[in-house]
Amino acid sequence: MQSFLVSSILILITVGLNTIAQALLKLGSGQNPLNFYLLGGLFAYGLSTVFYIVVLGKFNLSVAYPVIIGLTVLATTMTGAFLLGEKVATVQWFGIGLMLSGIFAIALGKFN
Repeated sequence: MQSFLVSSILILITVGLNTIAQALLKLGSGQNPLNFYLLGGLFAYGLSTVFYIVVLGKFNLSVAYPVIIGLTVLATTMTGAFLLGEKVATVQWFGIGLMLSGIFAIALGKFN
């Protein structure tokens, strides 16, 4: 159980850093190439990569990649919608719901 908790936390940290990187890169786009947002986004991506490598040491690539990418899509869409004020259509939310059901099936298969 402790291994599951640690692995889940590592996955969430990876997703969180990836989402932060996306938001910072969005905020820094179209500005001076050496602005705080772009540099912060690059740093967050680098840190996210370090955590992703740790996750890969604990899970098969066929599990880690879809779970992390899928959760990052969800978190990034929510960040865009709620923090950056971007419009997300209902059909996009429906698509994210379908992705989450797939992620659940992939993750469930790993722990059975």
